[in-house]
Amino acid sequence: MDWKIDRVRGDELDLDEVLAVYHSSGLGERRPVADRERMAAMVANANLVLVCRIDGELAGIARAVSDFSYVTYLSDIAVAGPHQRRGIGIALIDALAQEAPQAKIVLLSAPGAREYYPHIGFSRHESAWLRSP
Repeated sequence: MDWKIDRVRGDELDLDEVLAVYHSSGLGERRPVADRERMAAMVANANLVLVCRIDGELAGIARAVSDFSYVTYLSDIAVAGPHQRRGIGIALIDALAQEAPQAKIVLLSAPGAREYYPHIGFSRHESAWLRSP
């Protein structure tokens, strides 16, 4: 099955499609998917959004904030359940890296994915800090 990855403007995405991917991927459990306005703002205000489509259907999304020079903060990487374990997530991360080739990629891992990221080239960083509202 072939897929296509494109950089898009988040405010041009169909929010229902995006929410369907978040729900199907499992990421919806850790994002405010019930708050449509907040989710719309999250997608619209990310300055680097990549999507994967298969036969026109949204299958994955990478949502990031980048200065395109030093660092790209990967806020979300979500692949719809039926399309997981096919390399789409890795392809989205690789495409993200190509958008800002000199920038490091920083992400916070979901608890269940902590063991996954080292296998695709990420290293653990012990001095991250989080302040919630």
